[in-house]
Amino acid sequence: MREVFNREGVFVRYEEKTVKLENGHELVHRSENPTELWWELKEAIKGKRVKVVVYELGESGEK
Repeated sequence: MREVFNREGVFVRYEEKTVKLENGHELVHRSENPTELWWELKEAIKGKRVKVVVYELGESGEK
């Protein structure tokens, strides 16, 4: 095995918004947006058989 990719950062940005509907109900809207890190990883492992191990760096993990 050889290392193909080694970077730190936020992989996918996640947002949650509460939207109030006309009838008074509330709806939670969730969205996920891939970051540049996601695209770099995708390109690095394209077509390769890989083992992925993920470590959480902290609460925010953002740089």
